[in-house]
Amino acid sequence: MTAQRSQPSTFDPQPSGYRSRLAPSPTGLLHLGHARTFWTAQKRARATGGVLVLRNEDIDAMRFKLEFVPAMIEDLRWFGFAWQEGPDCGGPLGPYNQSGRFQFYRAALDKLRTDGFIYPCTCSRKDIQSAARAPHAADDGEPVYPGTCRAKLEIRGQKSDVRVSVSDLRLPTSDLRFNWRFRVPDGETISFEDGHYGPQQFVAGKDFGDFVVWRHDDVPAYQLAVMVDDAAMRITEVVRGADLLKSTARQILLYRALGLQPPAFYHCPLLNDENGTRLAKRHDALSLRKLRENGVSPESLRHQWM
Repeated sequence: MTAQRSQPSTFDPQPSGYRSRLAPSPTGLLHLGHARTFWTAQKRARATGGVLVLRNEDIDAMRFKLEFVPAMIEDLRWFGFAWQEGPDCGGPLGPYNQSGRFQFYRAALDKLRTDGFIYPCTCSRKDIQSAARAPHAADDGEPVYPGTCRAKLEIRGQKSDVRVSVSDLRLPTSDLRFNWRFRVPDGETISFEDGHYGPQQFVAGKDFGDFVVWRHDDVPAYQLAVMVDDAAMRITEVVRGADLLKSTARQILLYRALGLQPPAFYHCPLLNDENGTRLAKRHDALSLRKLRENGVSPESLRHQWM
């Protein structure tokens, strides 16, 4: 792979030109749903004469497999994608593998912690799922956090419903596993204009609760990692699937907490199989690799989206 230059600072000002990104995760073979969303991103970048960035989201070592990285790049190239910056070609704002960007995530975590936007949470997934206030949203899959550890915080001289400095928190003992969780402003409506779906509104504390930004296994959570990378790589428009609409509301809160301007957002309709089930990487028959092996041409697949 081409050597990549590290950017001089975590967050640089947004440029005037359009920049979008493809951000696959090497946890399986890319499928037709990925391709359709990515194709929209490429079309929008080309329509503006902008830059398309490929980012390899390989941060979760427990889930990704090394063999999927070259397969991912090969399948994208076969389908007709062309990017100007990425792990295979370098660029000025690398590294373009998330596994090489931990210093940026830690810097953001430290700022959130110092400014009192996050708190330690020892709740397990089972604890949260069994809470009465934790229904699963059909479009999101993440239960609303019931606020168990938020309520337990020992805060010197301050109410538990306001932001506090990390110096005011009594952290769990070192042998106790905990996540860092972002405290959402309960009752506040988070609004944004989506490029495809139009005006969007989600109520913090109702549509989504306090969310994890750093996991107990010392790995940044999705919400923090992608937001930090999009800011640092100067992405001006994020194009992704409609299942991430609610994640956008969460990430807007992170942008605000870190004093950064969010990009524009464009969420694409999801692609379903013949049974109406959303495509996932387990749909091997519709993976780009399998379609290629079966002699299907990229042109015939793209023609369906015209």
